[in-house]
Amino acid sequence: MTRVIIVDDHSIFRTGLRTDLGDAVEVVGEAGDVDAAVRAIETLRPEVVLLDVHLPGGAGGGGAEVVRRSAALLGEVRFLALSVSDSAEDVVGVIRAGARGYITKASSGAEVASAVATVAAGDAVFSPRLAGFVLDAFGTAAGAPAVAASDDELDRLSAREQEVMRLIARGYAYKEVASHLYISIKTVETHVSSVLRKLQLSSRHELTAWALERRLL
Repeated sequence: MTRVIIVDDHSIFRTGLRTDLGDAVEVVGEAGDVDAAVRAIETLRPEVVLLDVHLPGGAGGGGAEVVRRSAALLGEVRFLALSVSDSAEDVVGVIRAGARGYITKASSGAEVASAVATVAAGDAVFSPRLAGFVLDAFGTAAGAPAVAASDDELDRLSAREQEVMRLIARGYAYKEVASHLYISIKTVETHVSSVLRKLQLSSRHELTAWALERRLL
């Protein structure tokens, strides 16, 4: 069962969501502001954090600040934004920080549970009308088709590097990639370094953006 922390500044919402989720997940903690959320994540190490984007406390960065301050745990802990807001600014801000998904509070308990499972498995999930904001933010012009990955770009990568690239871009931790592909963590690290160098990227977040633009995930 997926271990979850619920982060929202309204205690009534947290209680209601916990009830709606029922036995679908294991809620191991709650928090109502930025600083409390960061402390809970560091202490409890959940698999998924259900996170509102508008939170008091901290330096005023809300949910995105929580994700950034927990950057050392990205991969081990995954973040799923759950907010009443469907503005492009909120969506893009928390995804750029490192969240793996964004759904609205109009979602049912079953939909939230399904999204948690998807994010816990390393995939991204968005409420349907929000996915376009993410593609736009990572370089796809509004209304235009996503960038196609050219043969030349993919030919730079070996078959194994392409496998590693997709898993890393989806948010898998190195040890998870190693287990999935039956290779060592050191080999994963070597492949990631090679992929970033060949694609002229500097981080796994840039790699995720690159793969999203080309619809490779």
